[in-house]
Amino acid sequence: MALELMYITNDPVVARIAEDAGVDDVFLDMEYIGKQKRQGGMNTVQLHHTLEDVRRMRATLRSAKLLVRVNPIHEAGEENGRIFGSSEAEIGGAIEAGADILMLPYFKTAEEVRRFVESVDGRVVTFPLLETPEAVCRLEEILEIPGIDRIHIGLNDLSLAKKSGFMFGLLVDGTVESIADVCKTHGIPFGFGGIAALGEGLLPAEYILAEHCRLGSRFVILSRSFCDTEKVKDPEKVREIFQKGICGIRMLEEEMQRRLENGDAAFFEENRIKVREGVEKVRLLQNAKKTR
Repeated sequence: MALELMYITNDPVVARIAEDAGVDDVFLDMEYIGKQKRQGGMNTVQLHHTLEDVRRMRATLRSAKLLVRVNPIHEAGEENGRIFGSSEAEIGGAIEAGADILMLPYFKTAEEVRRFVESVDGRVVTFPLLETPEAVCRLEEILEIPGIDRIHIGLNDLSLAKKSGFMFGLLVDGTVESIADVCKTHGIPFGFGGIAALGEGLLPAEYILAEHCRLGSRFVILSRSFCDTEKVKDPEKVREIFQKGICGIRMLEEEMQRRLENGDAAFFEENRIKVREGVEKVRLLQNAKKTR
């Protein structure tokens, strides 16, 4: 089964280009509560999309699903001068504005996930984002909650919490595989992390894609580097990047699937070694920069 590709943008022109090229889910990110403090200094996307973005994107999309990441479970309050309502109010607002899928980030307990699922109340697809060690430890309990449709493994925050140094180190140390096994046991489809265009990325995207196929992953985010629209402004160039990039991913997926069906275990074991070696190279480079 082909990976469901997600891309983060609030630009209607880019969204339509991505949709036409085969992106399955256009992703809006409304998360901001506590995020700057957690990810300060990391090269991560912090966009602060709004309900107005949700409404505008709902009117734009024709076939792609609209995925919205809300804030972690919270009560009404204020942060940095920004006033916000409760999680229930935010979830209801996102659904009313047109979300098809809601993602809950940075939860630690089953009770938080239960509150999220109950607030959604079956109206849209639920997609908890597993990105804390506490939630990983409670994953069996969490997946017993009725109403969880899918799980995404958030490598940025989880690697930060585990001090792995590089987010794809979680592929090497067995974290992603152990989570995948629990999800499969409970019959919950899962995905993890993001992917650059083929031939690019600190760790070659080809290696990561092969791991998605080996592990049975169903979802992946096309990373900022896949098509950085802050740098590429020409819509036709953006269209070219999306069409070429997604075509390449789909062709490689087909090859990986054939290898799985043919029982080519040697290929996937060799790829795991390449991932481990690649992660170590990135860590060495990171350590070298720190000592300069």
